Amino acid sequence: MSKSLKRVRVALENETAEVRETGEARTAALAAAELDCDVDQIAKSIIFRGETSGKALLFITAGGNKVDPAKASSLAGEALGKADAALVRAQTGFAIGGVAPIAHINPIKAFFDPRLSDFSLVWAAAGTPRHVFSLSPERIQQISGAQVSDFTS
Repeated sequence: MSKSLKRVRVALENETAEVRETGEARTAALAAAELDCDVDQIAKSIIFRGETSGKALLFITAGGNKVDPAKASSLAGEALGKADAALVRAQTGFAIGGVAPIAHINPIKAFFDPRLSDFSLVWAAAGTPRHVFSLSPERIQQISGAQVSDFTS
């Protein structure tokens, strides 16, 4: 078992979460097809780099939604740019394609798409591109420490 997947499993020990291996879950559409759920039940972990701070910021987004750059920058309090693989790995401990919304190796400022709360259960990456976990959106929001915010277009 990868260290990333193990870290997510440890974070979910006291939760009623299901961790599942998928054939291919690199995109929300692929994950939704694999899991036979609505694409918006996929909680994407989108990482940006703060242009001033240089820190990673996490936007946990419903699968069918896109992060609006102006809204996201306003919430972050700084311009946002693309986070490279090195920053994502250093901040979260995960590789791009498997970033979980929880169990990061370093604290990260996070924002949560309210669209996810329309579902009783959502699926998110579990630390690898082939593993996902299910949990209520409220618990993901609480465990991640994300602020519920309007940042999508």
